[in-house]
Amino acid sequence: MNENRVAHHPVVVVGGGQAGLSASYHLRALGIEHLVIEKHRAMHAWETQRWDNFCLVTPNWQCDLPGHSYAGPDPDGFMKKDEILSYLKEFRAKVDPPIREGVSVRRVTPRPEGGFLIATSAGDFSADNVVVASGGYHEPIVPRMAERLPSSIQQIHSAQYRNAGQLPEGPVLVVGSGQSGAQIAEDVHLAGRKVFLAVGNAPRCARFYRGRDVVTWLADMGYYDMPVEEHPLREGVRDNTNHYVTGRDGGRDIDLRKFAFEGMELYGALRDFDGESLLFEPNLTQALDEADRTYNGINAAIDKHIAANGIEAPPASVYEAVWQPQSERPRLDLAASGIASIVWCIGFRPNFRWLDAPVFNGAGHPQHRRGITALQGVYFIGLPWLHTWGSGRFGSVGRDAAHIVAHIDARAQQARQGSAA
Repeated sequence: MNENRVAHHPVVVVGGGQAGLSASYHLRALGIEHLVIEKHRAMHAWETQRWDNFCLVTPNWQCDLPGHSYAGPDPDGFMKKDEILSYLKEFRAKVDPPIREGVSVRRVTPRPEGGFLIATSAGDFSADNVVVASGGYHEPIVPRMAERLPSSIQQIHSAQYRNAGQLPEGPVLVVGSGQSGAQIAEDVHLAGRKVFLAVGNAPRCARFYRGRDVVTWLADMGYYDMPVEEHPLREGVRDNTNHYVTGRDGGRDIDLRKFAFEGMELYGALRDFDGESLLFEPNLTQALDEADRTYNGINAAIDKHIAANGIEAPPASVYEAVWQPQSERPRLDLAASGIASIVWCIGFRPNFRWLDAPVFNGAGHPQHRRGITALQGVYFIGLPWLHTWGSGRFGSVGRDAAHIVAHIDARAQQARQGSAA
């Protein structure tokens, strides 16, 4: 490689989602020349990896991208997919980022003299700083046991799910009950299809409680401004599954027990397939009880906040189960069930193998403090709990972007002062 012919940028941002464009916004505000590189199209995941009835699970008022706070007519509502895409399209237009789309980053390597070499599908670049804004959801997780299931069963990942109509006739098995799994199970259930749901350990929360959205109560209580260092779990909170709830039809609880009462069949966590039967952990009762315990615990914390501040609100209440499993069912005969399709909703794994830098732990996760790594010039943004709960969402990603860009600017100023001296 002839480095003299490599185009140089003070900052290269890898990823053109809301995180990357938030970084671009603040870089432009400080007059820092930069380039955004996006493998597909800006914001592509919102268009290509969300189902038709997808909507936000947080109120619209929490949408606060840099220079682009929600300004629509329904701040307490929940934007649907097409509204989200419009909101993001407007954000891109405001930022007007210097972006190269359809370009894959193949390798980022530190240079001995400082800075980085960036090999891409469109040629090579160099940069003083690299901002990794590609998120942490890169490779859909599908267990190896899926290879042993009959080929007659259609299998897709949640990232590929659009609507119940794309699935073949017959019952549907949804594996996983995090936000995607619970909402997709509801979507298929509401379409009138028979659903089997393998329930995981995801917690749940109420949509509304004592006259307000639970998110609004928690925001008033300072929960969304709590940095990861102050959370009781510390960095362990980054591994937590998000609470399942929905903003669909104006917002409501997702109650798996209610679904079961209506005919959905619930099982514990899926663990294997023996050639004839699906095998489940005998933990359904525990999973449902734990989810409800979290639900009631959050509400109890809101009760304390209301009492401590003398707030007038409707009376407190405690959720009581509307359905209980009669027994654990560790096996399900696959042929007898008639299951024709499976939607895997067990998440994604990160893939940062293209970044050749000593900034990862043994599990392949970035090590950083609010996006700033120990290796000078490498930054991360847009990861869950990068700094607070909202770091991976529209609510706080802009503040994280401002923080790392300020750090980049301070380093550049120190370098200039050093050169002048």
